[in-house]
Amino acid sequence: MQIIEHSIIGTRSAVLRLRRPGSQLEFVLFPMLHVASPKFYAAVAQRLRQCDLLVVEGVSGRSVLGWAITLTYRVMPANKRSGLVVDNIAYRSLGVELINPDVTTAEFAQGWRAMPQRYRLLMWCVIPIVAVAQFFGGTRRLLSPEVELNDLPSAKDEMYSDSEFSEHFERTFGGHRDERLLAALSELVRTRSSERIDVAVVYGAGHVPAIVRGLLDRHGYRPRKAEWLTVLDA
Repeated sequence: MQIIEHSIIGTRSAVLRLRRPGSQLEFVLFPMLHVASPKFYAAVAQRLRQCDLLVVEGVSGRSVLGWAITLTYRVMPANKRSGLVVDNIAYRSLGVELINPDVTTAEFAQGWRAMPQRYRLLMWCVIPIVAVAQFFGGTRRLLSPEVELNDLPSAKDEMYSDSEFSEHFERTFGGHRDERLLAALSELVRTRSSERIDVAVVYGAGHVPAIVRGLLDRHGYRPRKAEWLTVLDA
């Protein structure tokens, strides 16, 4: 199942609706990118206003580490010719109940410190290189096949999945945060399954495969419908 699609017309994100028999609650997954065209975020915001509850990604608090990591994508809109903007949705101003089960800055920093020092040093060295590459080639990357994402790991993912660095990286940037999110979604299933509500899950596209697998394995939710939103036109 495709989550982010690339084609000759541009790059698109699949908004996925998940249902299960016997439950009135439905999940609507919005695979997000940190930067996109303004039209993409406007389309997402419009649909979020129609939902009953928002579950939104976002590490709370500020830190030098967070600033450095987000710099790798914040530089893309700094290139005015790109036509891109950073996610500009004011989620708390949409008039919809919102929860944020993500980790705090302190919790993220704790996971970061658990990585071997050699990998942390490698990350600090790579961040400036990635930022420069994104400034000059961010739009080209968003319109290339490498941006595609499916619910199953690609051959490239499998090739690197056995490396020690990949294991530590996934645990710090994905695994623990995904578990926090799935725990929050499980609580909603436990307490609100009898309500006919749409629960929007607004997380980075990279988290979506784990969310889909987790909701299927734990609660039997399956994708039943998809709507494509254009991230960027070619």
